[in-house]
Amino acid sequence: MDSYKMLIDGRQVDGENGVFDVLNPATAAVFAQCPSGSLAQLDQAVKAAQAAFKTWRYSSHAQRQERLLAIAADIEHEAEPLARLIVQEQGKPLELAFSEVMGAAAWTRYAAGQELSVELVEETPTQRVELHRKPLGVVASITPWNWPFMIAVWHIMPALRAGNCVISKPSSLTPLSTLGLAAIIARHVPHGVINCVTGEQGFGSAITAHPGIQKIVFTGSTATGQSVMRGAASNLKRLTLELGGNDAGIVLPGTPVDEVAEAIFQAAFLNMGQTCAALKRLYIHESQYQALADALTQIAKRQVVGNGLEAGVTFGPVQNLEQLQWVEALVADARALGGRVLCGGERLPTPGFFFPPTLVADVTDGHRLVDEEQFGPVLPLIAYRDIEDVLRRANGGDMGLGGSVWGPDVEQAQALASRLESGVAWVNCHAQIQPNTPFGGSKMSGFGVEFGLEGLLEFTGQQLLFVRKAQQ
Repeated sequence: MDSYKMLIDGRQVDGENGVFDVLNPATAAVFAQCPSGSLAQLDQAVKAAQAAFKTWRYSSHAQRQERLLAIAADIEHEAEPLARLIVQEQGKPLELAFSEVMGAAAWTRYAAGQELSVELVEETPTQRVELHRKPLGVVASITPWNWPFMIAVWHIMPALRAGNCVISKPSSLTPLSTLGLAAIIARHVPHGVINCVTGEQGFGSAITAHPGIQKIVFTGSTATGQSVMRGAASNLKRLTLELGGNDAGIVLPGTPVDEVAEAIFQAAFLNMGQTCAALKRLYIHESQYQALADALTQIAKRQVVGNGLEAGVTFGPVQNLEQLQWVEALVADARALGGRVLCGGERLPTPGFFFPPTLVADVTDGHRLVDEEQFGPVLPLIAYRDIEDVLRRANGGDMGLGGSVWGPDVEQAQALASRLESGVAWVNCHAQIQPNTPFGGSKMSGFGVEFGLEGLLEFTGQQLLFVRKAQQ
């Protein structure tokens, strides 16, 4: 059985609290062990990052760019073993895991090329005013289990590019690929610039309250995000919180079903539905409800469910038993309220946490499957008649991460999409995320921005330099 080590101050170290097991969700069996760090080791990591920050903060754009480009090259070089490791700990099919790693390399290259220019606010004969952006210090990254490698890159690379040092804490369910990422980064930066600590219950809360950490970037559930926010109040840590989403998609009348069905299916079931910005509620005009339901069902039935390392598999397991049980409970509740399961709907009678792609018709707002984020391979299909009414229903929840409108008239769809109460609104697509486009939620889906220049600025503080010129 493979064993792994944490990274503190450039050294690979064992956990002072022993190890914990990591399960393969396709088998429900232990396949590796991960070090369980102590709070004393967290302190060591923070002290190492603080020491490294004294010099790393003054590194130049060219130096940081060179190092991030070297990191990207190593990620690409090791893409195959990293992808296989992601499949083992997370469950997604190998092709998707490989795309995750290669996407992370591309994101790293983008971060390498970003610049933090000095903004000239005013220039007169008597004074000059400049706005400078400076690194914050020690940034903590707390990542979830759904995209363990990619989201770690999203957190870490702009933090490094801005001149910060990082403490990375991955989910205890999927810690291994993040440890691999940290090891790659450590080859190219001074000791202490990147540290990766792993542990189970209680470790994250210690990070949020640690006085030596200046910022936390967190991706995960809204409830945990609220806990992070409470802990961060002790020293007014900066926060970027990307939390839960219950994204609505609205299909307008006249939408060509055959042209959009595949894109809608992929938007809903990407990574077995375990994506924050996945399409999680689909409102279909009653004139096309049956046609689109049939088309989506046919696509769902074509999926090959199984171990992501096996050839031909297109649909992997749910990542963990707790999430599987949550999905089962929501489907059972929908059935009890008259929901009609068009395909799937039952856990597969095999080892592992397998639940096939499931479509549920004849549900509506007020049903748990519609109102609560399933974060799994289930999509509720809701019929509507009136456009103003469906907009009200789409905006009715307390989350606002993303949303989409699908229709043949792009101007009409865009006008409706602009009225969605979400951080991102898509037209004739969903969950399209790019390194150059700011991404963030509204309402209970969090605050702060990732990606693009706006995302990079989240890792900086501003200093206004006000210079009164010498008078001649």
